[in-house]
Amino acid sequence: MRRGRFRPAGAALAAVLLTGCAQFAGPAGPPTTGKPAGAGGQGGHAAPPVLDHVRTTDRVVFLTYDDGADRDPRLTALIGERRLPVTFFLTDTVAGPAYGHFAGLRSVGASLQNHTLDHRALSGLPYAGQRAEICGQQTKLHSRFGVRPRLFRPPYGRYDPTTLRAAADCGITTVVLWRAELTPDGTLTYPRGTPELHPGDIIAVTSPEHTETLLRQLEAQNLRVGRLEDYVG
Repeated sequence: MRRGRFRPAGAALAAVLLTGCAQFAGPAGPPTTGKPAGAGGQGGHAAPPVLDHVRTTDRVVFLTYDDGADRDPRLTALIGERRLPVTFFLTDTVAGPAYGHFAGLRSVGASLQNHTLDHRALSGLPYAGQRAEICGQQTKLHSRFGVRPRLFRPPYGRYDPTTLRAAADCGITTVVLWRAELTPDGTLTYPRGTPELHPGDIIAVTSPEHTETLLRQLEAQNLRVGRLEDYVG
């Protein structure tokens, strides 16, 4: 999102990421519980729920990072030292050249999930295109790490009913948005709801260098980082 090398398709994609996911366009609308997908030859699986918050009485919140471009060694060290169960939503064209780096993070507790092959905005694309983006990254991550992600974040937080059908047919069980965002200046902002953290909130960290400061804020509020996969899907 801010640093790191990109594959040669790269300059255009990098520009999109720097002005898009790094800035977080914001979810297209309030999260809604998924409803059964229509048949129509497109799988017929029940559509996954869309969440920005997990209902729990545990004093946990969830830290999520997108794309895989920012590979700040300070964040790597922090995750390793504290065994932080953070979640990375990876885009293949961004994170692919450094999957070895993310394998190391996975070994110390980070979760690696799906953020499409090429970071295309999915809403409005036909089913085949959306399915190719989501299932293609499922295949890439399974090939590299031996697991098929259950969680998916659509680029820019944008999705439509076709996205949910395609995600379900690719084996996704939960579409993950965010209720709070850690911005590049280290400020927490809230796209919706009350402007304060609650147990179960999902946080999109767009500024990894401020993660340690955020952890201190969480500790002051008697909150800890939970493993998202343990609470959803």
